[in-house]
Amino acid sequence: MRAVSDPLAALSERERGLLRPAALPDWIEPMAATLTDERFDDPNWVFERKLDGVRCLAFKGPDGVRLLSRNRLSQNRRFPELAATLGREPAEELVVDGEVVALEGSRTSFSRLARRARDPVAVYLYVFDLLHLDGFDTRRLPLRTRKALLRRAVVFGGPLRFTPHRNRDGRALSRDACRRGWEGLIAKRADSAYVGKRSRDWLKLKCGNEQELVIGGYTAPQGKREELGALLLGYFERGRLCYAGKVGTGFDRETLHDLAKRLAPLHRADSPFADEAAPARGTTWVQPRLVAQVGFSEWTRDGRLRHPRFLGLREDKDPRDVVRERARSR
Repeated sequence: MRAVSDPLAALSERERGLLRPAALPDWIEPMAATLTDERFDDPNWVFERKLDGVRCLAFKGPDGVRLLSRNRLSQNRRFPELAATLGREPAEELVVDGEVVALEGSRTSFSRLARRARDPVAVYLYVFDLLHLDGFDTRRLPLRTRKALLRRAVVFGGPLRFTPHRNRDGRALSRDACRRGWEGLIAKRADSAYVGKRSRDWLKLKCGNEQELVIGGYTAPQGKREELGALLLGYFERGRLCYAGKVGTGFDRETLHDLAKRLAPLHRADSPFADEAAPARGTTWVQPRLVAQVGFSEWTRDGRLRHPRFLGLREDKDPRDVVRERARSR
């Protein structure tokens, strides 16, 4: 896909009035979606595939390309091929929002992406929004306009992909997504501006349960298991770490070794959990600084994870920002 020489020329007079002249920003707070159980059809919304990867904001300017995670950590060394591809874009200044993913067949896989440090895993940046272009802040433009402008402004190909969307049939698309083994959908209000916070203008429609949780300790290995047995997990609520259960599946030998190495300097004498529900016998407590991505079937009535499985560590999430996700209506 070739970029248009002047992608802004196609904007209407009204749309041009929403642009704001602006210097290339050092940072933009990413917009976040709200979890919902609703499935709906609405012509005022667009529907995208929910990608199971690492959120990435890419900034291109005179000094080169910066890839930043949602907690502002540089991703250039981790994904140099993405930085190189964006560096060849025709736009002089560009800020895009997207998700770095690894693929297993046609599905995106966070656990495969987490193995990137030790395996030559191919990665792709799926871009879904345009926040700045050649001296103009585009965030006040309606979402559909931003997406059209994105397609005109960026040359997609190789590891750089445009995130497709549907303008209708949200219920049918949600059913199809779950049949395909996708993580779910993101529904977005079509006329919404881009705001740097969690909003009900973006909604998460999940096929299964998955979220980030903080590691507060681990149990001793049993049988042939090496390094550690299970991770004790929690989330923050009103500044207190609440116990959510433990996960003992989803590890291979290399993952266990890496976890043990990362957890060793975090040992502490007492439990970091505010309640006394976490099992103390045979547990090694740690400072709550590492965040795990965990899949599970459901929350029990007493607030524990049912059938959890470890998917990988998240380095793009501040532990203090980890809360229990609860579904809300539109």
